[in-house]
Amino acid sequence: MNQLPAAYEEYLQGRDEDFVATVLPVLQQSVAEKNHGVRIIINPHVVQARTDSTVPFGEIREGVD
Repeated sequence: MNQLPAAYEEYLQGRDEDFVATVLPVLQQSVAEKNHGVRIIINPHVVQARTDSTVPFGEIREGVD
């Protein structure tokens, strides 16, 4: 498996197992494709992650959708 960019590793630090299990596959997809960064949407009871063409590779944008 490819190494995660430093920003991805830092983002995961201190997160609980469920959060990491939700977003890690998308971070790995981003690394495999090397085209887009990741957008993470956090709502009170839902966490979603997806690669996003508006986010540069190696970056994560977090927000509420």
